[in-house]
Amino acid sequence: AAVRPMKPIFSILAFVCAAALGQAAEPTKLKLHWAKNMLTISGAHLPGKEMKIHYLEAYCRDNSQTTNWGRHTVVGHKTRLLSRTGDGSQLRLHCDVNDGVTVEHVITATHDEVDFRLTAHNPTTRRSEAHWAQPCIRVGKFTGTGADATADKYAYIKKSFVYLDGQRAMMPTQGWATEARYIPGQVWAGPGVPRADVNPRPLHPAVPGNGLIGCFSGDGSMIFATAFEPYQELFQGVIRCLHSDFRLGGLAPGETLEITGKIYLVKNDEAALLKRYHKDFPTHKALHRPGKK
Repeated sequence: AAVRPMKPIFSILAFVCAAALGQAAEPTKLKLHWAKNMLTISGAHLPGKEMKIHYLEAYCRDNSQTTNWGRHTVVGHKTRLLSRTGDGSQLRLHCDVNDGVTVEHVITATHDEVDFRLTAHNPTTRRSEAHWAQPCIRVGKFTGTGADATADKYAYIKKSFVYLDGQRAMMPTQGWATEARYIPGQVWAGPGVPRADVNPRPLHPAVPGNGLIGCFSGDGSMIFATAFEPYQELFQGVIRCLHSDFRLGGLAPGETLEITGKIYLVKNDEAALLKRYHKDFPTHKALHRPGKK
């Protein structure tokens, strides 16, 4: 009997194996979940397995650096979930701010970042009271300094950084401020932002060297960093948290503003992170040019 040629079978097996290997090599996406104003990022490859964000903690008024947080700063709002994809890689949220502004949020995750696309609109006949807003990103688990690891709420600060004078500066940085209406914490007002219009926590004398704020994972293998455009301030808070708080600027009647943001959860390669940040936020180069106040 004739022997059937084996070459086609081997070819098919080789194709199947190659396809399987390719599929296995595909990075696993981070997953997103939102409920009761808390956004959760989760993934088996994420240090601490999950990162929670008070999203959004608050919409805020101007002239806030020395005023009462509850009575003056906060403009109330309500957020609701519009949709979530089956794989958890994208959420859509809608915010109604008490002064009439609406904000649509499209939040999308890959294996090493979360992308934010926001559209704020003022449909009213009055200028909006909301000048900025706070996504409060809890980094205790990521840095290995969560409540289950240490009672020191501020242990994470030594793993955290901003950029000053073109260089990464680990916290607490030179010039660390210690006096304010509410302590502790640290605020860096963004370039061109009135210093009276930021969080009522200690205000650092320096303007940030770029728009990133971040920290290193507990084992040193990864970097968390975040940036928004436009942004109001960078902030080291009091709930094991770091912020890049985005700017609204008090929308005029009928005005619409597009806001973008990123959370990077990447390998510990600072040069690669900076290259990616500058590509994602090309306007920040001019915003942070030397001498910009």
